[in-house]
Amino acid sequence: MLALRLTRTAHLAVHLRRLLVALASAGTGFLLLCALGHALSHPDAPGASALRLAWCAAPLAAAVYLAVAVARTDPGTRPRSGLSAIGLGPGRLMAVSATTTALSAALGSVAALLAYLYLRGGLTGRPPSERVAADALAVGQSLPAPAVLTLLVLVPALASAAVAHTLRPRDPRPSTATAPRGYGRFGAYGWGKARETFGAYGRFGARTAVAGPAGSRAAGAARVGAGGALLTQASDPHPPAPAPAPAPAPTDGTTQTLDAAPPPPAPADATPPEPTPRPQNTTALPWGIAVLTAGLTVETYTGNATGAPAPGTAPSAGVLIGWALTALGLALAGPGLTHLCGRLLQAARPGALRLLAGRVLMEESHRVGRPLGVVAAVAAAAYVTATVYDGDGPAFGPLGTLGALLVAGCTVATLLTAAVEARHARADTTGALLRLGAPPATLRAAAAVRAAALLALFGPLVLIVAVLAALPLDH
Repeated sequence: MLALRLTRTAHLAVHLRRLLVALASAGTGFLLLCALGHALSHPDAPGASALRLAWCAAPLAAAVYLAVAVARTDPGTRPRSGLSAIGLGPGRLMAVSATTTALSAALGSVAALLAYLYLRGGLTGRPPSERVAADALAVGQSLPAPAVLTLLVLVPALASAAVAHTLRPRDPRPSTATAPRGYGRFGAYGWGKARETFGAYGRFGARTAVAGPAGSRAAGAARVGAGGALLTQASDPHPPAPAPAPAPAPTDGTTQTLDAAPPPPAPADATPPEPTPRPQNTTALPWGIAVLTAGLTVETYTGNATGAPAPGTAPSAGVLIGWALTALGLALAGPGLTHLCGRLLQAARPGALRLLAGRVLMEESHRVGRPLGVVAAVAAAAYVTATVYDGDGPAFGPLGTLGALLVAGCTVATLLTAAVEARHARADTTGALLRLGAPPATLRAAAAVRAAALLALFGPLVLIVAVLAALPLDH
């Protein structure tokens, strides 16, 4: 009920994004049902039916990715202060987000089933539609209810599970493994935060061993305490009674351990130190390049072995695996490339405009980089399709065109949703700049510089990947 109320009272933009999730789920569910219809119409060709079902993984992944991006930007399920007191903690809000995503995707699955039955002529009694091949609609055959239910539940289940995994509650306490490293004595490189000042090692009495390292610290604390007592006695005309003298040192050669004074209690109004911000992690860039190279290798090997697909047939499974690896590699390399683009913008004595644009790119590299990489992979695939088939257009029929439009639309919508999320994340910084007197034209110019820099970096990359992928198919 809470998920339904939040869905009903959301803003128009939130409803539009959820409608996009429902449309993506409807298109993916329709393609899955068409793959089932092809399997029912061709029981003697299970390989071709399995290949069609495997190619449905691309729009399925794009729809789930869009659902996760929409759930991240939903303001109704964002954690706020005071909600935990009424039972709406991070775990409950995560469950609400997953439920809302499941409802949107389930609405799309129902629409896909109705559209499929309408095209088959099962709802109105009219003849089947000629826009879709009759073998994909399984005309004249009964649909197995368990298979239909399994295929239609697939998108809502995967989308809600991905949203729950992405928005799961995390421990807000800083990890000890991410503590900044420091240089210890004699330049020893370690994780310790405390740093010794110059000459601390050779200072008189700094390394006097009383009872090992603990005894040294205790003796130092005792000397500091004694010095403080002498200063107090000299400044106070009515000094307090002296503390009892410590017991004399034993004469049997053993070492006496001095009890250190307890540390002073921290004030009640003291605020704990904020954790050190975690630096941007760009170590996935080499892995992304390696996976991208593997994907291009698979595509080259498959293209040399099979060549271009015939009209009306789906490409081989090797092409699907190669493009999947290529998209994964570009998604992994996207944040690192975006971070590098921000660094290049700040090179060679940057002004205020380039410095602002570069800093924003470096800060938003993880939020915008991965959708950019996926969009680059889709653009490269579109270029390969247009190059291989020349001017004849896609030879995959209406279902292939629907799948291509679904993948392209979902990836572009995900990128725009990530840009909206990044804009909301830096709203406080933008407001602070406006209060300091920064003109709005400068902020718009910085946004234009960021877009131009990303286009200048990812544009040639898309062309290189597309040309390398289309080279074996042309020959």
